Amino acid sequence: MPEARETARPAPAGYLNLLGPAPPESTGLGQDLMLGRVLPMVYERWWRPAMGRVVKGVFGPGMADEHRIARLLLGLSPGDGVLDVACGTGNFTRDFARAVGRAGLAVGIDVSVTMLTRAVRDTEDAELSDIAAFVRGDASKLPFRDASFDAVCCFAALNLFADPMGALDSMTAVLTPGGRIALFTSATGRTVALRSWQGAVGRLSGMRMFERDELVAALEQRGFVEIRQRITGFTQFVGGRLAD
Repeated sequence: MPEARETARPAPAGYLNLLGPAPPESTGLGQDLMLGRVLPMVYERWWRPAMGRVVKGVFGPGMADEHRIARLLLGLSPGDGVLDVACGTGNFTRDFARAVGRAGLAVGIDVSVTMLTRAVRDTEDAELSDIAAFVRGDASKLPFRDASFDAVCCFAALNLFADPMGALDSMTAVLTPGGRIALFTSATGRTVALRSWQGAVGRLSGMRMFERDELVAALEQRGFVEIRQRITGFTQFVGGRLAD
């Protein structure tokens, strides 16, 4: 079972708290919304599907398709340990818990108290608390031992991190040899006009726009093989397997 490196603080809300009471340093408007009180109430049902449709395009994959793509890229099996980085309200974490079953474990980590509070509540309602656990911690410096997980997912968050490549290093470190990673994040447009517009949005929101070949190259540099990529709209799905 994955072990946290740091001493945990009391967790009356039902998650392991590895951070102090002070909010993390903001990277921009996008992260500020994630840390607020309102967004968790509408995140799964309204915000995430609506924003996803905007950035993925009219004919891009919907939320059910995202879940399918994540499971496909991760190749989860009963008994696996899977980490959901920047898990938000735990929608994907619960889906992974169902996939790994009672012999496995799904762990969601996020920095937002309000998101995690909602994640714990919805997980209890789904009767999955025995195989899905939540941690409040720094997703860019994961508080787990090396080679702790068979799979790591980070959907719709890497572009919000202050140091996304450092976060990718941390995700790679906690993977077992042969483990798989699944990413869903931003992708730059092809035209100058689109790239200029994306740059302006990025500066306002704090979101990073990744070049279309940037993450594929980053995974290759970190020893991943069997890398797959799907670009849709202003987004991309990328996955790979850490070489044995």
